[in-house]
Amino acid sequence: MDRLTEIEKADLKNDYFNLLALFIGSPMVDSRYVRCLIKWGLQVGISSDDMVKLGKDITLLTYSAPKTADEKLKSVYHLVYMIYLDKVIEDVELEVAMIYAEKIGLNKNVVAKLFQSIATAFADGIQPEMLEKEVLDFMNSNMA
Repeated sequence: MDRLTEIEKADLKNDYFNLLALFIGSPMVDSRYVRCLIKWGLQVGISSDDMVKLGKDITLLTYSAPKTADEKLKSVYHLVYMIYLDKVIEDVELEVAMIYAEKIGLNKNVVAKLFQSIATAFADGIQPEMLEKEVLDFMNSNMA
């Protein structure tokens, strides 16, 4: 997490809270998914200050679906990046990511491609501050 810029942290936190709102708004949430949400919140550094900044009860969070193809891809990228932060990718985390990708209108296979692109970028020595741009540019050019 220390390698992330303040802008990257803010982007991840925004998408985390949006994902949290989606699950909180569901009539029933599998406890395995709740465990993932808690894990990701810790990984992105959600603090009590972040909760205070929301200025409202967490159950009042509202989900805002990404509209454009770029916004959708970026949203799933942020989720995959949150999962990748600890370098431990659990099956249930992949399940959540695929459910989310399909929920916003993307093919669930984009999740595996994003993981592969992120891992490859790290292996190729892409600087963290350029990672998102490099991966999203690559994905956009290969999704057609």
